Amino acid sequence: MGKSGNSGTSRRRFIAGAAATTGLAAAATALPTRFAIGAKAPIKVGIMLPFTGTYAKLGENITDAMMMRIAAAGDMLGGRPVEYIKLDSEAAPPKAVDNATKLVKGRNVDFVVGPVHSGVAMAMTKVMKKAPKTIMVVPNAGANQLTREACAPNIFRTSFSNWQTSYPIGGELHRRGHKKIVTLTWNYAAGKQMAEAVSEGFANAGGDPSGIENLWIDFPSVSFQPLLTKIAAIKPDAVWVFFSGGGAVKFVKDYAAAIDKKQIPLYGTGFLTEGTTKAQGEAAEGIITTMHWADTLDFPTNKTFMADFETATGRQADVFGVQGYDTGSLLLLAMAAVGGDTGATSDIIKSMENTIVAGPRGGWTMSANHNPIQDIYLRRVENGRNVILGLAHAQLEDPGTGCTL
Repeated sequence: MGKSGNSGTSRRRFIAGAAATTGLAAAATALPTRFAIGAKAPIKVGIMLPFTGTYAKLGENITDAMMMRIAAAGDMLGGRPVEYIKLDSEAAPPKAVDNATKLVKGRNVDFVVGPVHSGVAMAMTKVMKKAPKTIMVVPNAGANQLTREACAPNIFRTSFSNWQTSYPIGGELHRRGHKKIVTLTWNYAAGKQMAEAVSEGFANAGGDPSGIENLWIDFPSVSFQPLLTKIAAIKPDAVWVFFSGGGAVKFVKDYAAAIDKKQIPLYGTGFLTEGTTKAQGEAAEGIITTMHWADTLDFPTNKTFMADFETATGRQADVFGVQGYDTGSLLLLAMAAVGGDTGATSDIIKSMENTIVAGPRGGWTMSANHNPIQDIYLRRVENGRNVILGLAHAQLEDPGTGCTL
């Protein structure tokens, strides 16, 4: 579901160039203001992210980076001040409909930014589809369905689809000559979608998918030893996994203790080594992953973002902060294009569809199904950092299967 023709590309390049040469704040003031009555009223941005529990750090990094980006443009969106209304999603799908309703109907927000958890996101779509004048921007949740079967004109994503982060590593496994592969993930929707994408990428690159054996472990179990014993018995050419956070730390350490990575190399989707390498230590060395960002990307924008984020928060930047930062950029560009007129929903949507976001991960555009078209990088852990080996896939676009926008 890609865009075609040159007019859209030219327009996106113009917008990106204007933002780069004059600054977003200046660009916003230079545009004719279509919104006159109540122009000083703040634009309400509802933030529905986890601020307690397992995913609290993710919610904080997304929020802080987004607010930092908007603050750098004068704390204004299209010439209007911003009011942030935070609501803890608690990463709880059963509470998602009520929480989203509180923001959309109770607080009359113009934008909803969130969530992290895919189950929460899918529940939120029930509310958002009944509120077409409120725009939802998803800064993390990777469920494929969000920008496929469950897509809607007012739902956008600034992060990734589960397919997008994992499809390229399948091709890489084939290019490296692996024929007998074990995949292992938690047995839930994200893990299944990522494992399926690896198999798809492997097959499309010319590999025989019958050579892939899928193993599963119940979420959130970290009792990996029986599975590592099974892997040792299978004797594959390579192992690919998806784990994150504490689970990723424990798996990488357990793998290094049980299996020789030189004999059976370990691959993963980027979350395996994203923000975890310090805790993983020597065990992480040599692991190859695919991801849409790395702290070693040699872009001036990335270096500035990382320095500013650490100064502002006292924490190291990560991919979640990148996604929050780019969410802020998307809101800035969209509202500049309509002069702050939150009532111009169709024009806001068109602007978001046709904007280039030049952020820490590199430049990316929005696909027709409202998912980033972005570079996916091939990374290897070296001295505790995810070093870029090259592009795993340039400007990868999610297929958008089932989306009828």
